[in-house]
Amino acid sequence: MCTRSRAVADHVSTPESLERIAAKIDTSVPHSARFWNYLLGGEDHFPPDREVGDYIMANMPGLVEVARCSRRFLVRAVHYLAAEEGIRQFLDIGTGLPTSEHVHEVAQRAAPECRIVYVDNDPLVLAHARALLVDTPEGRTDCIDADLRNPDAIVEAAAATLDLTRPVALVLTGIIGHIADFDEAKALVRRLLAALPSGSFLVHCDGTNTSPQMVEAEERYINSGAVPYYVRSPEQIRQVFDGLELVEPGVVPVTRWRPEAGEPGESGGPADVDACGGVGRKA
Repeated sequence: MCTRSRAVADHVSTPESLERIAAKIDTSVPHSARFWNYLLGGEDHFPPDREVGDYIMANMPGLVEVARCSRRFLVRAVHYLAAEEGIRQFLDIGTGLPTSEHVHEVAQRAAPECRIVYVDNDPLVLAHARALLVDTPEGRTDCIDADLRNPDAIVEAAAATLDLTRPVALVLTGIIGHIADFDEAKALVRRLLAALPSGSFLVHCDGTNTSPQMVEAEERYINSGAVPYYVRSPEQIRQVFDGLELVEPGVVPVTRWRPEAGEPGESGGPADVDACGGVGRKA
């Protein structure tokens, strides 16, 4: 059994519920959401996730900073869209197992009426997300079981919570690297954006092949038996935003996207990590 967060344990409190979830999870190999959760100091992981994580932390500490800085990028991007762009709807695909500052918390803190739909297909991630479904009086949070490779099903299910005639922020962070063929990955993003109206936004970041350490980490993770994850070049990440109006400063290392005081990248200090991201608006 994994070390499970109190929120999930409370949500699936009966032994039958825990066993039902565990039966659906392959605990023999690492999983990207659980592995990332371990790097971020979370509690939702199994021995294979920790084995790879311990190796990474001992030999490739830069990847730990990628995890932390990518999460901070997401928090800043969501706050920006809710507080400055007036976005009130968020579709977060591949939500993972964050340890704090969930998308709905950030968005609804800025605007309580925000609506958020989380999308994942991992049983533990779904249990975790459903344990956190606490609506504000004004807003709403929902979670759906779906796969990025089936964008039509995602859009159809999300429409039960989101008004798809009004702008939506599509959040794709650390997810399209699971699609081996980059052209297929871009096509999936295009199909999702096509279902959203003018004024919608894309929030996207992914790991980059910008250091030997990152390439080695990718190879070790793939060789562990986990579902493969492929890092991209910074140029490929920029291509995901083709046809969108980029929000300044564009597609940059995640530490350099509007860093706050005291964060890596603030005041132009050395802060580059092997991950790039940005925010783009659909005209």
